[in-house]
Amino acid sequence: MEKARPLWDNPLQFVFACISYAVGLGNVWRFPYLCQMYGGGGFLIPYIIMLIVEGMPLLYLELAVGQRMRKGSIGAWKIISPYLCGVGVASVVVSFFLSMYYNVINAWAFWYLFHSFQDPLPWATCPLNSNRTGYEEECEKTSSTQYFWYRQTLNISPSLETSGTVQWEQALCLILAWLVVYLCILRGTASTGKVVYVTASLPYCVLIIYLIRGLTLHGAVNGLIYMFTPKLEQLSNPKTWISAATQIFFSLGLGFGSLIAFASYNDPSNNCERHAIIVSLINSTTSIFASIVTFSIYGFKATFNYESCINKVILLLMNTFDLEEGSLTADNLSEMKDYLMAAHPQEYAQLSPQLKNCSLEAELDTAVQGTGLAFIVYSEAIKNMEVSQLYSVLYFAMLLMLGIGSMLGNTAAILTPLTDSKAITSRFSKEVISGFVCFINCIIGLIFTMEAGNYWFDIFNDYAATLSLLLIVLVETIAVCYIYGLRRFEKDLQTMIGRKLNWNPSVPSVGWHTGAAGDKRLPQLRPGSDRAAGGLIHHVHTPGGTPNFHKEETEEGKSLHCRMNTENWIGKDLTHTTSDRALLEASSNHYL
Repeated sequence: MEKARPLWDNPLQFVFACISYAVGLGNVWRFPYLCQMYGGGGFLIPYIIMLIVEGMPLLYLELAVGQRMRKGSIGAWKIISPYLCGVGVASVVVSFFLSMYYNVINAWAFWYLFHSFQDPLPWATCPLNSNRTGYEEECEKTSSTQYFWYRQTLNISPSLETSGTVQWEQALCLILAWLVVYLCILRGTASTGKVVYVTASLPYCVLIIYLIRGLTLHGAVNGLIYMFTPKLEQLSNPKTWISAATQIFFSLGLGFGSLIAFASYNDPSNNCERHAIIVSLINSTTSIFASIVTFSIYGFKATFNYESCINKVILLLMNTFDLEEGSLTADNLSEMKDYLMAAHPQEYAQLSPQLKNCSLEAELDTAVQGTGLAFIVYSEAIKNMEVSQLYSVLYFAMLLMLGIGSMLGNTAAILTPLTDSKAITSRFSKEVISGFVCFINCIIGLIFTMEAGNYWFDIFNDYAATLSLLLIVLVETIAVCYIYGLRRFEKDLQTMIGRKLNWNPSVPSVGWHTGAAGDKRLPQLRPGSDRAAGGLIHHVHTPGGTPNFHKEETEEGKSLHCRMNTENWIGKDLTHTTSDRALLEASSNHYL
């Protein structure tokens, strides 16, 4: 007898798994960057529109497909049509590519987390040179945070052609990151379901702490004003709308097969419609919430850099022209510059190359995203906070939870189709399959720990999961609308949710849905009747389910009514008469 499919302990656990997967690093370091680039608060207009038009429907589609078919991405699309098996394979391949490089971010988070316990923080000041007579020249020309990232963390090579060697510290952190992921997925939903409570909730705790601290920082208001000031002229820029649609698409994790895999472990009567709305709203709200935290920190950093620049200029002018202390302030700096330029033209001309043009607006306009925002900008802000070690530990622990939560979804997209295959599970246990996938990804991921690894990371991040995901989701939409059929899909949703939907699809089905023309192997599941064996058959088919037949008398005579019992179909072995079995086989073949 086939083993029953494992289930989440409760619907809340499934929601936490989806939130842990969807709410990731992109919410922290990508969305604030898009707000900064495309109109501040005005960017929320196209973002919310794309959430309603694109994000919610596609998320609803994937959750419904996974829950109804109760298979991973490959098996789910294969049930809909054998010709769609490649869609699931493409999702697994994309998830595999993503897993190869994405866990490197967790390795970097581990590296920074371990160094966060040092006092002072290792990126707070520049290291001494070899003669110990001064600071490293390269560090003084840039900043201590950039030097720690590019030289002590990545030890980056000059170009991609110069591969260099594997950095053993980063390699050990990568192995640790994959070991943590393996322990989280070791027992499937039994272990993953417990971990997601932490990976989904801890980041919000840290964000709340950072919000309270960020709003009390000097200059935080400058960052918030910069964020919420709308630049409505950006609404006429097509890139703004494309960026909003892309952010919604990738933030929810559509097309990877992870959502289908998670939903396949749901109870068949789970309300996937409600969960699709909840997950999409929480994901988008988190992006806005994280942006408020980020821009408060960003405003503090920009104000700190601006005031430091002003103080350096004031000190330089006072020492050069022997001014009285207190005579030159930030308020009268521009007037004093004009006066000194007129009174001492030659001296001022010699000094002018050293005078920086300090501007708070220029500091705020510095757009940074990705690893630059996560490991440089935040690190620079943290080092200037009181009790910087505490805030550093909290921040990088949050990054680690966000990264591990996303990795649980990525690996589920790979492992669920593999564990669904009887040919594989009959030879290997799930623990062995999980360990093999993690081991292969870890070995390949060592490429990203080389001196040229950051270049490879950028290449994979830019091209591994972009156009391919758009094509996958496009085919998924076409498959549900025109191959599976909207009316059939509507009946499936009605069966799962337990009530009639509020919308009525009006998109016409192609010939093979009605059986009028084309391939008759996929007839539409009509609310009307199909004549079979002289009787009236009403049928609703659930993959893996066991239909329960009931004979009833009608005015036309004896007829056979087929009804699905969604509460008792799992694991039941019902006996039927010979004629009932024949009708069951004919009905099943009729659907598939």
